[in-house]
Amino acid sequence: MSYTTPPTSDTHTPSVLLVDDDPALSELLAIRLESHGFDVTLASSGHAALRQLASIPVDVVITDLRMEHMDGLALNQKLQAQYPGLPVIMMTAHGSIPDAVDAIEQGITAFITKPINSEELLAAIDKALPKNRAIQLTDPDNFHGLYHQSASMRQLVQQIKAIAPSQANILLQGESGTGKEVTARAIHRASSHAQGPFIAINCGALPAHLLESELFGHKKGAFTGAISDKQGLIQSADKGTLLLDEIGDMPLDLQVKLLRVLQEKTVRPIGGQHEQTVDVRILSASHKNLVQAVSEGKFREDLYYRLNVVAIQLPALRERVEDIPLLANLFLKQLSTGQKRFSLDTITALLSYAWPGNIRQLHNVVEYCVAMTPGKLITADSIISALPKQDDKQAFVGLNEAKRQFERDYLIKVLALCENNVPQAAKLAQRNRSDFYKLMKKHDIK
Repeated sequence: MSYTTPPTSDTHTPSVLLVDDDPALSELLAIRLESHGFDVTLASSGHAALRQLASIPVDVVITDLRMEHMDGLALNQKLQAQYPGLPVIMMTAHGSIPDAVDAIEQGITAFITKPINSEELLAAIDKALPKNRAIQLTDPDNFHGLYHQSASMRQLVQQIKAIAPSQANILLQGESGTGKEVTARAIHRASSHAQGPFIAINCGALPAHLLESELFGHKKGAFTGAISDKQGLIQSADKGTLLLDEIGDMPLDLQVKLLRVLQEKTVRPIGGQHEQTVDVRILSASHKNLVQAVSEGKFREDLYYRLNVVAIQLPALRERVEDIPLLANLFLKQLSTGQKRFSLDTITALLSYAWPGNIRQLHNVVEYCVAMTPGKLITADSIISALPKQDDKQAFVGLNEAKRQFERDYLIKVLALCENNVPQAAKLAQRNRSDFYKLMKKHDIK
């Protein structure tokens, strides 16, 4: 495969694959690059990077030099063989003349020494970008990264298409692992802010003082350790979209400051004297019940209504069973070399599980099966061994609901086994075609 320059698009967002076995540095660089409008995909090793590239086209690869199992130079050799013309930027904490010479001889676009200077890195990316543009995925079941074929997801996509062009703040709610950040990216890409940056931050992942500094920025000398001015993510997301993930974990004092940003469209850095105008669309997400948090005094009611102009409820994976084979095969393609496949009984096993961890858990199970299966065929035994046993009491429902679930799940499984060939599925189910279509309509299966 070679990388060529396809027709350019005004809405194309440059994409970066960041390869480093240091997760803390990767997350930090990802935040900085996303604040400048890049889509960033992370890989923790050279092998992981190659798996990502098998299904996710990118504009430029940024890789660490020193990594276990496959170092940056070895990765570059494979990239040049498989993806000629793909720009590669090398980072290292152990910069030396021999390393730089080797890198240049291998066709590395740039060689950057840690600690990374953001301006130097951005200049290197800017230099590399004109040589390459990512090939965009065009899939009828893919809306800006939301792969689907279920009725519940089709309805969700239609909702996104309707509200994305507006400036309304949106609250994404759903269980953990349902894809709230992927959904937020889809909203951004379908919006009038698509050419601006998309920045996501987890409000529960940082202590309160660090979260405040990350969001609002600070002036030099504002507090101990503030050795220079720092732009906050709210200002970095100007003309773009800011996702506040796990907004329910934001401390109350920061909720007050965020409310002012939403009301006044201005932001003041810590230690700053002046308000700065911002044009940023705020998306927020939470797996918590924010209405309950408001009633308990843990979340401000006025902020809740500001954020919840439009609410989107993401379905759990068990509520979009039709998408399980699609997603499982997508993950299999991403995680393997393309040689592995699922047996029919494996698909049945996947469809039979309740997936309390949702899409994230499905991804982890597929990754486990790829790692633990030496041959090409992944069997149901691999899936079963990767899944925890379900609590029968927690899974208990009433008789009528159990019958409905069984009938719907049965139809989906039969269709999956027959690769959505309805006449074959009807024959396998020992029903005539007309009755089978009526059952599909009854359960909204298309």
